Amino acid sequence: MRLALFDFRQTVDYRLEVLSGLTVAMALIPEAVAFALIAGLSPLTGLYAAFVVGLVASVLGGRPGMISGATGAIAVVIASLAAVEGPEYIFATVILAGVFQLAAGFLKLGKLMRLVPQPVIFGFVNGLAIIIGGSQLSQFKTESGEWLPAGELTTFAALTLLAMAIIAFLPKLTKKIPAGLTAILVIFGLTAALGLDTKTVGDMASIAGGFPPFHIPLVPFNLETLYIIAPYAAIVAGVGLIESLLTLGILDEITETRGHGNRECVAQGAANILSGLFSGMGGCAMIGQSLINVSSGARARLSGIVASIMLLVFIVFGAPIVEKLPMAALTGLMIMVAIGTFEWASLRTFRRMPWTDVLIMLLVTLVTAIMHNLAMAVLIGVIVAALVFAWDNAVRIRARKHIDERGWKHYELYGPLFFGSTTVFADKFDIANDPEHVVLNFQESRVVDMSAIEALNRLTARYKSAGKTVHIRSLSEDCRAMIDKADAIIEVNHYGEDPTYKLVRNVE
Repeated sequence: MRLALFDFRQTVDYRLEVLSGLTVAMALIPEAVAFALIAGLSPLTGLYAAFVVGLVASVLGGRPGMISGATGAIAVVIASLAAVEGPEYIFATVILAGVFQLAAGFLKLGKLMRLVPQPVIFGFVNGLAIIIGGSQLSQFKTESGEWLPAGELTTFAALTLLAMAIIAFLPKLTKKIPAGLTAILVIFGLTAALGLDTKTVGDMASIAGGFPPFHIPLVPFNLETLYIIAPYAAIVAGVGLIESLLTLGILDEITETRGHGNRECVAQGAANILSGLFSGMGGCAMIGQSLINVSSGARARLSGIVASIMLLVFIVFGAPIVEKLPMAALTGLMIMVAIGTFEWASLRTFRRMPWTDVLIMLLVTLVTAIMHNLAMAVLIGVIVAALVFAWDNAVRIRARKHIDERGWKHYELYGPLFFGSTTVFADKFDIANDPEHVVLNFQESRVVDMSAIEALNRLTARYKSAGKTVHIRSLSEDCRAMIDKADAIIEVNHYGEDPTYKLVRNVE
């Protein structure tokens, strides 16, 4: 596997990469702390995960410029386990999840993301944008869930709007410095100069700590422990890979380059194994921070490496300063990320896309936004899309009929023959009134699965019982091979060669 800081042989702006990484590091802090608290773990557990996962994935991953770290999707999965078993079982779970992800990468399962249709991706992205934007509302409230006092709320809202305005309009003037970093510094300087009393990073939790401590999880190494953590590890692995590979695909589209899905699976696996060994809660790709990074102009691995290292520097040395950063600046940054994440173009497709695709997109958006379970939303979307596709193709199989000069009746088939279309297929034939020889022409059709083979068996058996012969013509090589392979199981005999390929069922 080739390792390089810079992929795709493109020119790297080192200054921009470093500044973008610094911006991402600041944005990672409140996110990592919040996700750790959601999981019922200490803030440092989330920060250590953000450092380890971010660093390893940036170096080894399949998508330069993509940012990984502790995520809400992982936090939701492990919260119940943390509440019952404690953090040591979380570390063991993350390590096992990493092993599963490594296996997925080595088995080259990353290519399965090709099965995710575009409406599902639109729904996933839109739902994620709603989650990112909606999660920022908590910053306008107190710990008890009430809105901030009027004066403090006005100040916070004004600073947030100022940060959003800087991020929106600065790129139109210059792109030499990331707009997000500029917004953070301006709001920081403004609050310090005017002595404004507003929420800061330190109000969430202290981020001061040391280098992530290495230790083997203190859990019994037996089958009972495996029985406890394996289900959670499988879900963490699946959620992490789905979110990472979808984020990779989105960045591919934005940057007009192509990442490597299987390599990303291996990188995420290695990152989670090390995260569990270094007291982290695990993680995966973060679409919000990845979009911050890419929109700032970063395209290489250096930005992700800088973000991870600077995050550790903040934890070890810079906590007193970082804890004074106004949350309004980071809130404005994340709201702009949510606005940029939402696929506004998808709204214009409502009258142009098939209604089933629109329904799938809305379904995935709602499931993502309501359940906050990205993997489940994508899985539901893929299943519904597959069912819709199967239904559409089930009713499309047709048969054009004619009788040749020998008196043989020909059925020219159109559309795939598979489990969903076998009933419609069987209704196409008039066995009682057909002549002694019947030809099934598969030039415009395919035998797709075992249900299709069995449907052919039943049809030929019925014709044979009526004293008639069925000739199969124009079967493709792969269809013929599949029928040959099934011969020992369902008793299919073949006679002759194309174009008079005959299929007859053995009848005792």
